[in-house]
Amino acid sequence: MKKYPVCLVLLLFGINGFAQNLGLPFSKYYSSQDYQGGIQNYAIAQNNAGIIYVANNYGLLEHDGTTWRRHAIPNGAKTRHVQLDQKGVVYISGQGDFGYFSVDDFGQFVFNSLKSELPEKDRNLEEVWKVFISNTEIYFCTFEKIFVFDEERRFKYSIESKTNFESFHFSNNQLYINEFGAGLKKLQDGKFIDLMNSDFFGDKLVTGIIKESTEKYLIFTRDEGVFPITTNGILDNSWNESKNWKINTSLMLRNGQIAIGTQLNGLMIFDSNGKKIMQLDKNNGLDNNSIISLFEDLSGNLWIGHNNGLTMVQLGLPFRRINQHSGLTGTGYHGTFEKGKIYYGTNNGVYFQEELNNNWSDINLVQNSTGQVYQIKSIQGDLLVAHNDGVFVIKDNEAVRIEGPSGIWNFQLLKNHPDLILVGSYSGLHLYQKTLQGIKYLRQINGFNGSSRVIEQDEKGNIWVAHGYKGVYRLKLDEAVQNAEVEFFGAESGLFTTNLNNVWKINNRLVFTTQAGIFRFVENEKKFERDDFFKNYFEDDFLIHYLVEDQIGNIYFIGETEIGVLEKNVDGSYTKTYQIFNQLLPLLNDDLQNISAFRGNEILFGANGGFVHFNLNENNIHSTNFPTLIRAVYLTGPSDSLLFHGNSYSENKLNLHQSRNSIPKIPYKKGNIRFESTNPTPNNEKDLRFQYWLEGLENDYGEWVDKREKAYTNLREGNYTFHVRSKNLFDEISPVASYSFVILPPWYRSTIAYFLYTVMVIAGIYLSYRTIEKRYQKKAQKLKTASRRVIEEKDSELKITQEEVEKLRTEKLKHEIQIKDKELATATMHLITKNGFIDHMRSNLNSIIKKSRNQEVKNELQKVIKNIEKNIAEDHDWEQFEIHFDQVHGDFMSRFKKEFNTLSPQEIKLSAYLRMNLSTKEIAYLMNISIRGVEIARYRLRKKLNLDRSENLQEYILKF
Repeated sequence: MKKYPVCLVLLLFGINGFAQNLGLPFSKYYSSQDYQGGIQNYAIAQNNAGIIYVANNYGLLEHDGTTWRRHAIPNGAKTRHVQLDQKGVVYISGQGDFGYFSVDDFGQFVFNSLKSELPEKDRNLEEVWKVFISNTEIYFCTFEKIFVFDEERRFKYSIESKTNFESFHFSNNQLYINEFGAGLKKLQDGKFIDLMNSDFFGDKLVTGIIKESTEKYLIFTRDEGVFPITTNGILDNSWNESKNWKINTSLMLRNGQIAIGTQLNGLMIFDSNGKKIMQLDKNNGLDNNSIISLFEDLSGNLWIGHNNGLTMVQLGLPFRRINQHSGLTGTGYHGTFEKGKIYYGTNNGVYFQEELNNNWSDINLVQNSTGQVYQIKSIQGDLLVAHNDGVFVIKDNEAVRIEGPSGIWNFQLLKNHPDLILVGSYSGLHLYQKTLQGIKYLRQINGFNGSSRVIEQDEKGNIWVAHGYKGVYRLKLDEAVQNAEVEFFGAESGLFTTNLNNVWKINNRLVFTTQAGIFRFVENEKKFERDDFFKNYFEDDFLIHYLVEDQIGNIYFIGETEIGVLEKNVDGSYTKTYQIFNQLLPLLNDDLQNISAFRGNEILFGANGGFVHFNLNENNIHSTNFPTLIRAVYLTGPSDSLLFHGNSYSENKLNLHQSRNSIPKIPYKKGNIRFESTNPTPNNEKDLRFQYWLEGLENDYGEWVDKREKAYTNLREGNYTFHVRSKNLFDEISPVASYSFVILPPWYRSTIAYFLYTVMVIAGIYLSYRTIEKRYQKKAQKLKTASRRVIEEKDSELKITQEEVEKLRTEKLKHEIQIKDKELATATMHLITKNGFIDHMRSNLNSIIKKSRNQEVKNELQKVIKNIEKNIAEDHDWEQFEIHFDQVHGDFMSRFKKEFNTLSPQEIKLSAYLRMNLSTKEIAYLMNISIRGVEIARYRLRKKLNLDRSENLQEYILKF
């Protein structure tokens, strides 16, 4: 589990008697209207980041240092107790239910009941009073039973009371109970075993158990007080006074002291021996005496849960208020410590408080001192009061006026004149003289009658008077100490300004402060120059309102923007401390600032309401540097919508930052976002400063501002990470909080849109190209048309010529074709005639052979017939015919053979003859077959050509 560094601001009580009881710690009261909850607050807890959780009548309260949230449980039941485990998970118990809080997708708390894990018979619950978390188990406590769960929130077992459990307590990882009639017990190995003298508490309501050591306990009861017990039995009761306190709760603080919350007497704090250190009640710093819960936070502050409201007491701060709650009224102007008494000068008069046996008496008014007081100072054993009505001396707790002028600012012993007192008044300087009979008024110093609120003397006895808006005066007194020679120094003397000038004595020399910075006077040049001593601690133009050196050399200051101390080290150097003081700025007297250094390292700051006491004896001033938290993220618009509510939940662990898996994607139209940030440093709302940086929009952090909200509008699409860091009153920069989100592009800048834009651009370019091309095409067309006309004219002429040539060529070709047709026809007729003649001769020869009786003649004739047939068979006229035929009929023979490659030569010849449109008889002569054979050949040709009966063979061949 991540742990934040925690340095507690602890200036413990008990350093000395003075620090123990003087004044009241700073505190802040929260009413039910402030936190918007019920009046009663039963328990308080805190996580490592500083968030405070309170079990309240109206549910669980959550405080982040600046704002309050309330988380209800089902049916609006009261929450009785709250505890956090090591993972930061918040567990509660309440009316009729108990469980823990997880978070939803928006980071909001969601209550998860564990009641359903119980056996059916145990689910009808009434009050679940307490929840405690040990290293291995979680305990939910009712009057009848205690239910035990493991770390994974699984029910293990329950322990039932024989009578009734009256109270429950958890100390040092140990669960204790007080059982009615049986007394105190502790849980061990799943069983309760008796604590020492347990039966003594069987009839007492135990409200608290504090284990002081392995053998010693403090047992707190409601009605009978406090009982120290050991393993040997009950000790002598050193807490006798506690019997009447009506104790509701108790708590051991980290410094070993014990805080007790009572029903009627408010808060009391004791040391381990039972000695009271402090009591706060309605008349002494609290708004409500009834206390039902106590909690010490990481900064050492004590949170008090009242029957009506909450109070945070800042015990960890080194300041104490002395105001109306302490018995002091009015605005504080000056204080001093004299002879065991503190004297407080206010606008209402002088008050005193006496130290008695390490304790302080009540604050009382010095008689006859009523009115405006500016200074209280002891001079040669006399305690003088600079008063609006004149000079007073305090004797026996009464102020006695000394005759003389009114309107007195201050006192100083006049240098080199131990019996004369220099007095600054509203109108010049006066001298008072100390005599054996007492102090008496002597005279006014002549030559200067200006207001002398701030005066100092240099080593030569010159008197320096700083006027608030005129400049600085130096007065040199004559030997008779009656008249003054006055020198004036203004802006031209090196001071740069005449406003807000003051003079102080620091390190036994004069220091001048103005709006332009800190100066010293150079006698040789009669001018002022910047004082190098302070340059390491303040800027050149730093404005100081008050400067004082205490008895051991520490230099305290009140500036325009900061308050602090230059603490003197043993080697003579100084260490500047101011952060812890800055919270006093709004509290100080804004009329006349004042720091009264009156004893050791102790000072009083004049405040609007009384004084603030500070003790530097314990110089362990450190801060609790809590992390910056992003508490809410909203999309802004007519109505804001929540994106993130400050929490995330993973692996059963509660985180106060954004989950890595929950980076929202925000539509472009909703790109207005607001962040709310805080730092849980208690009571630090007015001192917090924030720096913001939106990565993706800005280059770095902006200026420090006091606003805890930051809004951005009209964000463009992109990935963003918001960073915020805070600075507390100690000027410590806290760890950074971050939140990432994505702004989606508008539809017209989306990926699809850019794709469409690309398509449109390409289409536009193409259309532009086409338009330009068409324009040029039109121009080219016009040129072409003109050219075409010329060409057409030329072509026309040429065409005519070509037509004539073609006509001649065609006629020539036709003539050639006619000649070839004639040649083909002649060749064909020649073949027909020749074959007819040969056939006739063969017929005649066959007839002669039949008629002849001469065998030799027959044989010879037979030879002739065979020669004739051989002549017909070896006739090459067909080849010559084929050549002429293709020339006339466009390669018919070649095409026909290629198309029908299964045809025989005879069928090819038949096809050619049919193409020539010859008759059957002519074909028979040419093929040397009978007419019947031609018909049979035609039939076979049709079959091979796959012709239907309806198709004419000769027409098919003519069209081929």
